[in-house]
Amino acid sequence: MTEIPEHLLKRAKEAKAKAAAKGGDSAPPGDGDGGGAAADGGDSGKIPAHLLARSQAARGAADTGGGVATAERPAGGAVATMPAAGAQAPPLATGPEGHTQRLLTVVKAGSIQDVKAKPMDKVHTWPHLLVGEFVACLAMTAFLLVFSAVVNAPLLSLANFNLTPNPSKAPWYFLGLQELLTMFHPMVAGVTIPGMGIFALILAPYTDRNPSTRPEDRKFAISLFTLFLMFWAVLVIIGSFFRGPGFNFTFPWNDGVFFDL
Repeated sequence: MTEIPEHLLKRAKEAKAKAAAKGGDSAPPGDGDGGGAAADGGDSGKIPAHLLARSQAARGAADTGGGVATAERPAGGAVATMPAAGAQAPPLATGPEGHTQRLLTVVKAGSIQDVKAKPMDKVHTWPHLLVGEFVACLAMTAFLLVFSAVVNAPLLSLANFNLTPNPSKAPWYFLGLQELLTMFHPMVAGVTIPGMGIFALILAPYTDRNPSTRPEDRKFAISLFTLFLMFWAVLVIIGSFFRGPGFNFTFPWNDGVFFDL
């Protein structure tokens, strides 16, 4: 026989004590814990009224030896169990203190094993990254091969040390430094300012420790890179198109463009 859990017995005793304190008018004193639970069920709604009525009807039928008929069945389909002649009616299975209801088990909501796959935001370098980089490298190599076979390189004539071109400009990727040399001392333009820029970029990952990969969440990093890119792009554009003979400032729409690739 399955025992009733301790917390349910404790709850029934509390209900019976509460019903006794109110006067005990709802059930006779000899009805056990079921009567106390019935008295409290009308107020708190812990045990439905139809279950209490069915339990009392079954207990009364067992005491008198009659059949069991439930009020939930229709009149034409009611079934009455009558004992055979000379046979004793089978006793109704009841638990401790006359309880006719059993609590089989308590099952927690949800499955025991979590079968949902957790999303991962990391992938292996091989093959996810290296395959893409290798394909991009092959595509770029093929493009440069075809481009170099079709288009001639814009080479100038042989250098003549007796004839210095005016203006004498560095390649476009060094024009930013050459532009700084026109504004500051060579030590400041060639060492201090570029060193400060590189040091600021080195400290950027330690300054902005935001782990998000969404651009709208990385305002500091995007602003820093945009500032660095615009600073260097403006210097290159000025040195390429706005510097004429003697590396003097000029307007390209008035004096022309003094820049060769």
